[in-house]
Amino acid sequence: MSYEAITFDVRDNIAWIVFNRPKSLNAMNRTTMHELYEVANRCATDKSIRAAVLTGAGDRAFCAGGDVAGFHADQDNIALRVHEGTTLLHAAASRFAWMQAPLIAAVNGVAAGAGLSAVAWCDLAIAADTATFTSAYTKIGFTPDGSSTWFLPRIIGRRRAMELYLTNRTLTAQEALDWGLVNRVVPAADLMTEVGNLAAQLAQGPTRTFGGVKKLLQMTSTDSLESQMELETRTLAEMAAGADSREGVAAFVQKRKAIFTGV
Repeated sequence: MSYEAITFDVRDNIAWIVFNRPKSLNAMNRTTMHELYEVANRCATDKSIRAAVLTGAGDRAFCAGGDVAGFHADQDNIALRVHEGTTLLHAAASRFAWMQAPLIAAVNGVAAGAGLSAVAWCDLAIAADTATFTSAYTKIGFTPDGSSTWFLPRIIGRRRAMELYLTNRTLTAQEALDWGLVNRVVPAADLMTEVGNLAAQLAQGPTRTFGGVKKLLQMTSTDSLESQMELETRTLAEMAAGADSREGVAAFVQKRKAIFTGV
């Protein structure tokens, strides 16, 4: 299936998802959000996908957030457009957060507004040294969307999240690394190679187990210590009975590299 505002390709069990509106700094319009929702559903249900990468077309932007020009052109219906767009965007974020395959953000330029949210909902993030990060919502009188008010306080802390929202401060790639927003910063020319290598490594891993790890970490903010430990027990028991866990244990005992199939 072809898309208009996104490109989507699966190679060697890795899904490559690209915001593809470079002339608009890959800003999300309604088409983007609808297509992102479709792609998220595909990634969540296609068992052949064992890792995914989210990035932006061109070398200027990962994603500059929502299509502000589009909002301005349809002021009379803006509340309706916000309801429609965020419903799709939030469903996509949820699918990505709960799917088994790890999702890597390859931040190749500006990540602003909902683009910053997209970085936050990814499981891992690698940034080019030229990338920048900003909230930008309150600069135009908006409040945040796209899941960032859930993810950002958990990633960088409430005080720093509040600072980003209230001051619209722009973080350099190094500052984003220092704050814990990204896992690694690499030269821009090396970004896709580094991300590709990490994605290939993850795509050979125990995908179902990765999904279990993601689920456990998502639940920590709402569970008590005791309920979280019970969830750990149940998840571990479920994984231990799976094919990848049996292969992992056998490989450990036999002193060889495990060959996982993702089940």
